[in-house]
Amino acid sequence: MDVEHNFEDEAVRIVYVRPVLVADLPKDVQEQVEGLDQLYAVHDEDGERLALVKDRNMAFALARQNDMDPVTVH
Repeated sequence: MDVEHNFEDEAVRIVYVRPVLVADLPKDVQEQVEGLDQLYAVHDEDGERLALVKDRNMAFALARQNDMDPVTVH
């Protein structure tokens, strides 16, 4: 079976979820997250940080709610 298929219509937007130490973030961000040692960052395919959230489950939910496919990065 030889059928042409246009995959551009089904583009998958992958985002990467990784833990981030609060101590590694800018001081103004650190001040906003008192009591936490770690957050989770959501990055696009170019490495740009899209969001910081409290926990891994929230990062995955945020990505899926925005039609993105999250994967974990260590």
